[in-house]
Formats: sequence, C-alpha cells, structure tokens
Amino acid sequence: MSGIEGKVVAITGAGSGIGEATALLLAERGARVVLGARRAERLEALAARIEKAGGEAAWVRTDVTRREDLSGLVRLARERYGKLDVLVSNAGVGLISRLDDLRVEDWEEMIDVNLRGVLYGIAEALPVFREQGFGHFVNIVSTAGLRVTPLQAVYAATKNAVRTLSEGLRQEAGEGLRVTVVSPGFVRTDFADRMDSEVKVQIVEKMDSIAIPPAAVARAVAFAVEQPDGVDVGDIVVRPTAQD
Repeated sequence: MSGIEGKVVAITGAGSGIGEATALLLAERGARVVLGARRAERLEALAARIEKAGGEAAWVRTDVTRREDLSGLVRLARERYGKLDVLVSNAGVGLISRLDDLRVEDWEEMIDVNLRGVLYGIAEALPVFREQGFGHFVNIVSTAGLRVTPLQAVYAATKNAVRTLSEGLRQEAGEGLRVTVVSPGFVRTDFADRMDSEVKVQIVEKMDSIAIPPAAVARAVAFAVEQPDGVDVGDIVVRPTAQD
C-alpha cells in the first residue's frame, strides 16, 4: 500500500490546471478526492472521469472567498469518507499588471483568493486535524515570490504571504500535523486568461516556449502526501529548466 492509498484529500481550484492534475494523480494512486472549484460543470465532469477509471471522488461548488464554502468542502469530506487527511489549497488568481495601472479591484481579488482563501481553508480544516490528531496542509504558492519581477508585485506579495503563513503554521502545528509549500514556475494552464491583453501576450508566449505540464506539479504534491507519518516535506520548487 502506498502512502497515498486510502487518504481523503480535499483540493480547491480542482476544476482545471494543477488542481485537476493533482486530483487525477492522487485518485489514480488510491486517494479519495473531494473536489472544490467555482465551475460546477468542470467538477462534475472530473469526478465522473475519476469514477470511470475506478477511483472515488466527491465534489461541491467552492468559492474560496466564502468561508462557508470551505466549511462545506471540509464537511463533505467528513460526511462522505469519515475524515480529512489532506487539504490542498490550490485555488489562485494572477491578475498581474503594473502598479501604476492602479487596478485596485484586481489587487483585492488576489488578496481575497490567494491569501484569504488559504486562511479560510486553515480555519475550517485545522480544528478537524486537531480533533483527529493528524492532517496535512499543502499550499500552492509560486516562484513569483522567490524572484519578484515587474508586473507581479501584488501577486508575488500574496504568494509570499502564504509562504510566511505556512511557516508559522508549521511551527505551531506540532508533531501530529504537516505543512508543505509547493512553488510552481511556468505551468501550462489557463493562468493568463483574465490578464490585460498586452501582458497576456507576453505570458502566453513564455508559457508556449518553456512551460511544464500541470502533472509535474501534481507529482510534487503526491511526493509530499505519500511520506510516512513524522516526515514533513516543507518546501518544493517545481519549474522549467529553462526558467530564469
């Protein structure tokens, strides 16, 4: 039996990209996955795909800016499968632009999704993990926080906030809980879809030339999840070899 088989794993942002790839891989390795994202039709299709392949999946529409939605995701895991082993906080948005553009609403959305959404997940899962005596937080951040570049100041700030939060959580967690941060670089996803057109062209061109598939990040998540009790994988960076 692998270190993944039988675990119950809730994943936010599971409708596409890294979240979808993570759900598929963990389900293939025997996890029971609980899927959350805003686009219900994608969750339904993904759950059906997993079940057709012989896996187990449940889903609920989840907007991570609403604490009650995170509560529903955690509750579904416990009601359906009796526990929650892992919460993968993957939902994120990257509305990058120059600070001079003063796209304050975009800044607020990134704070709400990228940081507040992770906090809401912690608020709902931490009491469950304490009650169980075990649990694992996996927070998806970004290499944008490791090397800050123009256009990404606010985005990087939200990701670095989660990095800091995760380290504080790890130190408070005690020996029964685990905390992992995964920092992807350029990944072939729909990350650029909502960006300003000029910026989007630049990002998409770079993605087309060097991006790695979401499955590469999913394998990093799986590596952390499959470790035996008492082994905490703290920080994983996954990026293209061609990325600066």
